[in-house]
Amino acid sequence: MADSAHQSLKILHVLRAPLGGLFRHVLDLARGQIARGHQVGLVTGSTTGGGHAEAALAQLVPKLSLGLMRIAMSRQIGPSDVVACGHVARRAADVGADVIHGHGAKGGAYARLARGWNALRVYTPHGGSLHYEWTSPTGFVYLASEREMLPRSDLILFESAFSRDVFRAKIGDPGARGRVVYNGVAPAEFEPIETDLKACDLLFVGELRELKGVDVLIKAVGLLARGGRCPTLTIVGDGPDRAAFEQAANRLGPKIADAIRFVGALPARTGFTFGRLMVVPSRAESLPYIVLEAAAAGLPLISTKVGGIPEIFGPDANQLVPPGNANTLAQAIANALKDPAGAQERVERLRARIREQFSVEMMTEAVLAGYHEALG
Repeated sequence: MADSAHQSLKILHVLRAPLGGLFRHVLDLARGQIARGHQVGLVTGSTTGGGHAEAALAQLVPKLSLGLMRIAMSRQIGPSDVVACGHVARRAADVGADVIHGHGAKGGAYARLARGWNALRVYTPHGGSLHYEWTSPTGFVYLASEREMLPRSDLILFESAFSRDVFRAKIGDPGARGRVVYNGVAPAEFEPIETDLKACDLLFVGELRELKGVDVLIKAVGLLARGGRCPTLTIVGDGPDRAAFEQAANRLGPKIADAIRFVGALPARTGFTFGRLMVVPSRAESLPYIVLEAAAAGLPLISTKVGGIPEIFGPDANQLVPPGNANTLAQAIANALKDPAGAQERVERLRARIREQFSVEMMTEAVLAGYHEALG
């Protein structure tokens, strides 16, 4: 095992689904660690991700000196997890890993439960189990498992102070093993976006599931239409609840349904060209990349006050709206559409804050500092 802050580390990242912000985080971290002279490998699920993940992994593979391993990883807890843990343990032994860094509930479990190799065990929750409650049967299983694995965690990296506090309340105090490392964006992401001439008034970019609050946004559009203004909305993304959201739009009547278009999954910066005002109506988040990306690109946005989002907005967190409230969201949208100059001024302040405090460079350095401190 590496024992010096100046020594090159062999780092094995483990994640179940190469999707969304978690996957982006791992890619950014892997690239940053490789650029600093460390040897990096990935273990990820083999049944999720699609073409976008395949392309991203294909670009990274030539730089992965510890290689890429794709294995079957189930979303739910089951007997196959024993096999997957065995694969992770053998991979760590084969490459001589100094650090096994698990991301998300499943990746974190595999990293900490893989036996037979002495390495630093690191866990980044990325929301995951923290979204559950002890009062539900599924939540009880996940949270009890997290509590059982806490002693096996050498280092726990939280994307936000919010996630750290939820972990402390639901699972236990990580003590000195826990530290907050914010997600970060790259310098190129501060390049301004050229909005399409046919861009809609409003824009949503993200996974289409109930947790993201797309249904609340659709209701807000309906309320605005009944009040005399029907803003156009582009919804970029895909997910398990897409059909339900399309049905919700159709139930508002043909006029409103025609003002809402679903265009499927696209790269975030491509999606940003389709709207003039970004809306993040999430019911729960950790520290979402989409807020960082949109603000870095200079796209005015409205967001809910959930998870670590207030930590991104800092002194402007009073701009945020409560989750699940279509009336309040509709009012915030109406105000922003009436005053585009004010909305632009607010996002410029946010953009400056993100440039100073939420960079990929800062994220990578803080994660490596955590490794070295724990190893020491």
